[in-house]
Amino acid sequence: MQSRPMHQNLLGYRGNRYLWIAVTLLLACIGVYFSQTAELPPNGGSWQGYTLGGIATALVLWLSWLGIRKRSYRSRVGSVQGWTSAHVWLGLAVLPIAAMHGAFQVGWNIHTLAFALMIIVVLSGIYGLFAYVSLPRRLARIAGGKRRDDWLTELNRIDARLRELVQGADAHTRAVVESAIDRATLGGGVTAQLFGLDRSRIVDPAGAGEAGRLVPNPGQQRLIDYLSERIPHAEKRGEASMLQELLSLAGRRRMVLETLRKSIALQGRLQIWLYLHIPLTVGLLAALAVHILVVFLYW
Repeated sequence: MQSRPMHQNLLGYRGNRYLWIAVTLLLACIGVYFSQTAELPPNGGSWQGYTLGGIATALVLWLSWLGIRKRSYRSRVGSVQGWTSAHVWLGLAVLPIAAMHGAFQVGWNIHTLAFALMIIVVLSGIYGLFAYVSLPRRLARIAGGKRRDDWLTELNRIDARLRELVQGADAHTRAVVESAIDRATLGGGVTAQLFGLDRSRIVDPAGAGEAGRLVPNPGQQRLIDYLSERIPHAEKRGEASMLQELLSLAGRRRMVLETLRKSIALQGRLQIWLYLHIPLTVGLLAALAVHILVVFLYW
């Protein structure tokens, strides 16, 4: 029997149990919200407003517990998959419930700050779900069934062969090839990692200007172009075949580097949402605590 995709097992856990719980809860809250009369317009200070606020607060606290539950491997209170499915559906329901608690009113105050943080936390969670569902499959497809260490091993093997071959070339070709090896970049800062930016450089193949001038070499294209142009002008015996092998290795090296960059970028996108989601959740809990304290002290 063919198993369902992971995201279907997650979102449709046990016959969409938590989807229906979230829908039922949301419909009940809508009923509470519209039970407010014209004499007392909808607001957070009515018993309906307090009820909706209490439900939203309870949901936020419970949803925040998931991070702890996911690491409690010995816990027997439900499965991680079930908790995650509940986290997704009830996390989506908490926003409209919180909005109804405040009667959709906003202002420059701690209450709106708490709601704004809630929106950001939910949006980061939605991105996290997207990353969890789609990025691992893309990562596996790009890696071609090989681990990152395997690709790095191949890159090192190619570099070693390039250095060995280029010893028989002229000084300028040797400088160009070795600079392409030494100045190739992988990863880097957050932006470079997330977007797979290639800031590789190379000794100017044209040899123009001051000696040793470095120029950009994205995708190893300048190295490949230089070797392609050198082959027809080879003069020494065996030089053409040596340049041809260098060109072949440079092409393979470009593919390996691109694979590694894409792998690093997808891995970063898979993880970065946690660096936003968790601190923002802590900020939301703090703002929510202040919101509750202000309500009970001054309202």
